[in-house]
Amino acid sequence: MKLSIVMPAYNERSTIRQIVSRVQAVDLGSIEKEIVIVDDGSTDGTREILEGYRGDPDIRVLLQPENGGKGSAVSRGIRESTGDIVLIQDTDLEYDPADYPILLRPILDGVADVVYGSRFLGTDRGKRVLYYWHSVGNKLLTFISNALTGLNLTDMETCYKAFTRAVVNRLDIQSPDFGIEPEITCKVSRLRVRVWEVPISYAGRTYEEGKKIGLKDAFIALWTTLKYSRWDPPETGEVTLRRMARLHVYNHWLHESFADFLGERVLEVGAGIGNQTQYFLDRERVIASDIEPDYLRELTSNFERHTNVRIASFRFPLSDEDRADLASERIDSIVCLNVLEHIEDHENTLRDFHAVLQPGGRLALLVPAMQALYGTLDVNLDHFRRYEREELRQMATTAGFTVEKIRFMNQPGVFAWWLNSRVLKRKILPTGQLNAVRWVMPILRSEEKRDPSFGMSLLVLARKNRQ
Repeated sequence: MKLSIVMPAYNERSTIRQIVSRVQAVDLGSIEKEIVIVDDGSTDGTREILEGYRGDPDIRVLLQPENGGKGSAVSRGIRESTGDIVLIQDTDLEYDPADYPILLRPILDGVADVVYGSRFLGTDRGKRVLYYWHSVGNKLLTFISNALTGLNLTDMETCYKAFTRAVVNRLDIQSPDFGIEPEITCKVSRLRVRVWEVPISYAGRTYEEGKKIGLKDAFIALWTTLKYSRWDPPETGEVTLRRMARLHVYNHWLHESFADFLGERVLEVGAGIGNQTQYFLDRERVIASDIEPDYLRELTSNFERHTNVRIASFRFPLSDEDRADLASERIDSIVCLNVLEHIEDHENTLRDFHAVLQPGGRLALLVPAMQALYGTLDVNLDHFRRYEREELRQMATTAGFTVEKIRFMNQPGVFAWWLNSRVLKRKILPTGQLNAVRWVMPILRSEEKRDPSFGMSLLVLARKNRQ
């Protein structure tokens, strides 16, 4: 695990040495520290001091050609950092690096993706008492931000923010100035990640001591909040996954289509954020597996209280070690929903499914159907392929399974997928269309009474022979 501390600096000659020493002195145990200092065109001698750190292997000094503002310096520092977690540290002495363990703990415990350090929650060390109207302005801006983002922060304008790499890579910071704080908050809220807030100490400085933020920056923050409150996040598969998580009626319907077929010891391959895992909690043993670190942290946070649930990471096709591990779990059921199409070597993956199952074990497999629908949506979701019914039946049979049922599902979605992926060349389904699933549920349920000749997906229920 590596922590990148991004430090924007502008005319901080009197404090730069002290803050760097404090950051270096923080003991984070086995966590590696990378200090990325971005000088934003200083003219007071700060650059000359930073040149003295060039030989330090744990410090990287980046020089901006001219003063572009705090936002531009932070953005560059984030882009050039390499840590698993990124934390922003001002180069004055207002924020104390001794608070790093408090800031990092929710991320390390797997319960948060972003952590804000609040100056208003209070700590044993307290805070320096300074400008009343500054605190009023901060609270007002935080109130407006909360109203527009739906978050419940106490200190939106805090410098101390820690992010997982997956989150920070998706922020794409645009504000060159102090608008960076509300922009980050707006974008974090739209990503729908897990946000925590922890108390930190604060020793604010006076204008005579070098404080730079003023009334103009308050208006910039207000405008930035209004500007980014409706920002759309980058179009990734995770966005779709999180939107689908809110379609409870669809997820439950999907589960009902195979639930009675399963046994008591279930391996879920590609559990994601737990959209289906939640329905397996009454089973004797559940192994929720995924290869994405952020999903694993979220699964751990959501299901760690359930002693029958194991969170694991198995990459298919399996290594010999992982194959032996799964065999020891005496798995009688594998659930693999919308995952096989992401795996290049899908044939050996099916053979691995067969190998780790107990005799008579069951496989519930859902894949995207009809290769003719393959388009931009599939490409953006990292699908290698879509499947035809007889092709899939043959693959399962070749892997050693006896196919008991194979059927198309979701006829209404075919036209929408074809239109968006093949005609409009979209990279992600619009939220409105995903939400429309609730309205077509009666049609989806009616499919259970017949055998559709086409559909968005193919469901396979197969069994391993007992001998």
